[in-house]
Amino acid sequence: MVEQVGDAFPGIGADAAEYVDKKKYLWMLSVLWPAVPVIGLYLVSATGWGIWYGLLLIAWYIAVPLLDAVFGQDRSNPPESRIETLEASHYYRLLPYLTVPVHYATTIICAWWVATHNMNALEFLALALSVGVVNGLAINTGHELGHKQRKFDRWMAKLVLAVVGYGHFFVEHNKGHHRDVATPLDPATSHLGESIYAFSTREIPGAARRAWKLEEERLARSGHSVWSLRNEIIQPMILTVILYTALTAAFGPLALLFLLVQMVYGWWQLTSANYIEHYGLLRQKLPNGRYERQQPRHSWNANHIASNLILFHLQRHSDHHAHPTRSYQSLRDFPDLPSLPTGYPGMFFSALVPPLFRALMDRKALAWADGDLGKLQIHPSMLKYYQRKFGKKAA
Repeated sequence: MVEQVGDAFPGIGADAAEYVDKKKYLWMLSVLWPAVPVIGLYLVSATGWGIWYGLLLIAWYIAVPLLDAVFGQDRSNPPESRIETLEASHYYRLLPYLTVPVHYATTIICAWWVATHNMNALEFLALALSVGVVNGLAINTGHELGHKQRKFDRWMAKLVLAVVGYGHFFVEHNKGHHRDVATPLDPATSHLGESIYAFSTREIPGAARRAWKLEEERLARSGHSVWSLRNEIIQPMILTVILYTALTAAFGPLALLFLLVQMVYGWWQLTSANYIEHYGLLRQKLPNGRYERQQPRHSWNANHIASNLILFHLQRHSDHHAHPTRSYQSLRDFPDLPSLPTGYPGMFFSALVPPLFRALMDRKALAWADGDLGKLQIHPSMLKYYQRKFGKKAA
């Protein structure tokens, strides 16, 4: 498949001797991005203006989508002959490691701040949601590290997932979502016409249940109890309890409330990502009862430069699902992939307004299915609506 794509698409198969990763040092933005709420605290201290508590929210929901529009997309790819060198680079490997202490530092500093400074309710909420956004992206850092085979990487993934109390992602995503994606079996795949609010009610509990079941089965095969310390869900959960207990003991109950609010909004960031990444897409069931093998076309892709630089290339989601262990610097674009109209921050915001999101995405999903509603996952409550709107072809 790589050879076919390389023949059809400039960038894959390019002359390795001429290849230079022009974004090499810009990937540092993914490391620095979680510190933006702390920059906001500095601006509050320097100016006295409470609006800076929401600096991250302004940047995430307004500035980054604007930058995506201004700088556009980067469809360039590393040549296949350079992938091994990129994967072996200590520089690229180091950046996700460095991001882990930044998440911890931001969480601790902001918890201290809310306990020691006078803030009104709106300022408190703005800061908590800001930290929730960046710690939601801690799940992205854990995502990058958790797909690797090195034991150190996998423990770093558990460590960073503990910041936002979402340690079961380590099991659920790798062993559940990647197996079931774009099928009715996957609670982390959204249906056409399903709002993010309805999706969250099955995605959040469904992912937790699947993670626990998978871990229980794994431990049973090796003769161990699911309640042992070998449980890879319990391990990061213990880290979360230690962190939150220590910060509450140090800074008081207001810090605990802050931690819980940011945790919930951090979970919402993952729900938002899951919601947009496979919206409506469906792998077809084969005559043997199995679903077709997942391909890059079963994920929505985004090549927007600004948002990819702060997300470790998460938005090249199509290649990630085709090659889960491939690192962020090596992910590729392919021709004719289903593409999001903007990067994740803009899509997360549009998802909060279901009619807006459907206006942006429904016709794209229908085009992906060549106009055949039967090739899409449609929320049952919306099936008749789409039949009236688009016709009943194979529905």
